[in-house]
Parts: sequence; C-alpha cells; structure tokens
Amino acid sequence: MKFSKEELSEMLKKQQMSSAALETLLKAREAKEISFTLIDIREVFEFTSSSIEGTDLLLPTSMIQKHVGKFEAMKDEPIVLYCRTGNRTGQVMHALHNMGLQNVVHLTDGIVAYRGETNLGAKIPNEL
Repeated sequence: MKFSKEELSEMLKKQQMSSAALETLLKAREAKEISFTLIDIREVFEFTSSSIEGTDLLLPTSMIQKHVGKFEAMKDEPIVLYCRTGNRTGQVMHALHNMGLQNVVHLTDGIVAYRGETNLGAKIPNEL
C-alpha cells in the first residue's frame, strides 16, 4: 500500500508506533519520501545481538544524560525510539517531552514485536 507524505508524517506524530508503521516509514525513508531518526536506547550488548535495520543511533539508557546534547540538536526533526519491549522508550520519551522535544514517538512493543528486517551482530552506528 502506498501512503502519501501527509499520511507518513501523521504516523510520526503519534506517541506510539506499531511494527507495521515503522516498517512502512523505513521503506518510505529509503525511498526519500520522509525523514526521521531511528534511535535504539538499549544497552550495547542488546544492540550487538540484534537491532532494527536502518537504526541511525545507539544511545543506551544508562548513558542518556551524556547524550542530552544529541537529542537537543534533533529537536526539530522526528525521532523514533525503540528498546526491547517499549518500557524504557516510554520513560525516555516522557523525559524528552519534558525537555521540549515534541517530535518523539516510540515503538510500542519494542524490538521483540518488530516484524521487519533486523541485523544480528550489528556494528554500533555511532561513537558512544
């Protein structure tokens, strides 16, 4: 199914995102139809065992204070967070909203419910 740019943008305005919506958005981003940053907030050992294909950044929850500046630099662009089951991302999303970042959504049930393409043994995409 083909979505309009407006429909894709609407998906990024909801606080919670399904696996199917993220798969759609990743395909649209690959086709240059939309832009957003996909961030894994799990720990390094979790990321290297399995991650979502297309993840832009790994910013572990245990190091989140160290990376506040990275989030602030992205305040005007849509951010999609994911963790293992959605619990951590809900908490981090709430904290980011309190910091004034309103374009933040999370993968509701985390990577355990994600049905799209994943990477096993992925390399960390950024400096920690």
